[in-house]
Amino acid sequence: MSAITGLWDRPRTEAVRRALRAVPDETAISDLLFLEAWEMQARPDIASTLRAGQIRRANPLLAEAIRTELRSGRMPPVSSRPQ
Repeated sequence: MSAITGLWDRPRTEAVRRALRAVPDETAISDLLFLEAWEMQARPDIASTLRAGQIRRANPLLAEAIRTELRSGRMPPVSSRPQ
């Protein structure tokens, strides 16, 4: 588990919550949560940069929706309860 997904194990944006409803497996869930965390706070290491780039290329509309939502500041409060 990377440092990013270890810290961010629940979706923070509505865009990712919607996308998670359609994912087929744990790897896809991990990728979407990683992308969201990356958009919130990019890590400087090459492995994270490459992974984020691959996920963005595979999901360009989702990546843009996450960035738009983060820029708008309209994220709902984060609950410590499992979702």
